[in-house]
Amino acid sequence: MMDVNMLLESVRESLHQVGVFLPRLLLAIVILVVGWVIAKAVRFAVVKALRAINFGVVTEKAGIDHFLKQGGAHIDTVRVLGGLAYWLVILAALMVASNSLDLAHVTDLVGRVVLFVPKVMFAVVILVFGAYFARFVGSALTTYLRDTHVGEASLIGRLALYAIMVFVIMIALDQMGLGDIIRQAFLIIVAAIGLGLALAFGLGGQKRAGELIERWSRPGNGDEPTTRNQTKPVL
Repeated sequence: MMDVNMLLESVRESLHQVGVFLPRLLLAIVILVVGWVIAKAVRFAVVKALRAINFGVVTEKAGIDHFLKQGGAHIDTVRVLGGLAYWLVILAALMVASNSLDLAHVTDLVGRVVLFVPKVMFAVVILVFGAYFARFVGSALTTYLRDTHVGEASLIGRLALYAIMVFVIMIALDQMGLGDIIRQAFLIIVAAIGLGLALAFGLGGQKRAGELIERWSRPGNGDEPTTRNQTKPVL
């Protein structure tokens, strides 16, 4: 008789737990469905808003869309930002749903991802405007140097573009919380490049470096103007 009572008590306790869990599960499902609908609406609104302010023109001129196409992606930067906004809402809904189910570890993990997604979105915006500014400066510098007849104008313009892009990428990575790691790696790479250049110049690149410096410092193509013999008029 005691065994039967213990069995009934365990069954009653299990049914009670199921009865308590089912409303929470239904609430979590409703939260996820509502979050999915809101996420689609937010993605549509973000894409439409960015298209309305011609943000896609900026990303195209900055070269970000071309970079994505070269990487095999079939979307542009505007859709990337729309997708990030979509997943931000989805993850927020998942965090609320897991909290309703008392899943503390899942809630904490999803919460960290939710805090990271806006940083990625802001980093993408920094990259877009930074790349646009870098291209503008590189093109303007190249045009100015060509107008002043400075040799290797294209090379100097590209160096300026790459220097600005390195700075912009470091700012974007710092915004994502990866600045310290990238900064240390960048310093190591710069030190290695500097050592390689020093060895190259020391082992025989001095003549070539002198020729390049001479070409850059010449105002024209290096051709001296020819002097003409002028005769004085006979009085």
